[in-house]
Order: sequence, then C-alpha cells, then structure tokens
Amino acid sequence: MVGKVLAVNIAEKRGQKKHNIDEAYLKADLGIGIDAHQGDWHRQISLLSLSSFEKMRAQGINVEYGGFAENITVGELDLIKLPPGTRLKVGDSLLEITQIGKECHNQSCTIKKQAGSCIMPVEGVFARVLESGWIKRGDSVEPIQ
Repeated sequence: MVGKVLAVNIAEKRGQKKHNIDEAYLKADLGIGIDAHQGDWHRQISLLSLSSFEKMRAQGINVEYGGFAENITVGELDLIKLPPGTRLKVGDSLLEITQIGKECHNQSCTIKKQAGSCIMPVEGVFARVLESGWIKRGDSVEPIQ
C-alpha cells in the first residue's frame, strides 16, 4: 500500500508549535536542517498517520496537521502497522523507521498543553534519513521491502 504526504511541518525551536511548509530537504543522518529536532540520533523525522488525527477528532480534539509535532503527516497508510526497520521512500528521500511511540513528557508536554491530549506516545512513528532528498505535499510514501 502506498500513502501520501498530506503536510510537511517544522518548528525552528523545541517547544514551539510546528507549522506547515511547502517542501523540505531531508539530509541523510540529520533530518530537516531547519527543524529543531534534526540531529545525529534515531528520531530525526517524526511521522503521524491521518488515522491518528481521526481518532483524536472523534474525541472532540481538533488539531491541525503539525499539531502533534510530527514532521510528516501521512494519509492512506497506517504507519503504526509497519515495524521498526521498515524503509519508506518519501518523495526523493529514503527513511528507516526506528521507533514507534515515545515516552511522554507528562506535565511538561507542550503538545498536551496545546491540544489537550497527545497521541504521539502511542502512534507517533520516528525515522532516520538514509538517503537525502526533497519532500513536498502530495508525494508518495511507499514502504520498501
């Protein structure tokens, strides 16, 4: 199954709400150079499926793309069904899923303060950039075997 990039989101500083941008360059072993979470670690890129937004909206929490601090919002593909180690061709770049979910910051969670609840600890997908390339809204997100 192939998904689609619905939004590309960044924040220049940690703790800031991410905002949509038209396109981004994903640099191998770094992430999005203008995003606060870029760096030489296993969570260079964060992704969240549209299905996660739909679950939150069903609870009355209306959050815009980027509102859960994800770099890439993905439609038509349920990312949490893909195991760590799965490679994703996203636009011109190649990512590898490294982690699903993360430890929540509880009281200091900026997302929880802004949105009222956070789904990233359970359904957030994290990846590292294996091959550099440009991504933009509408690009395909394809799992590679």
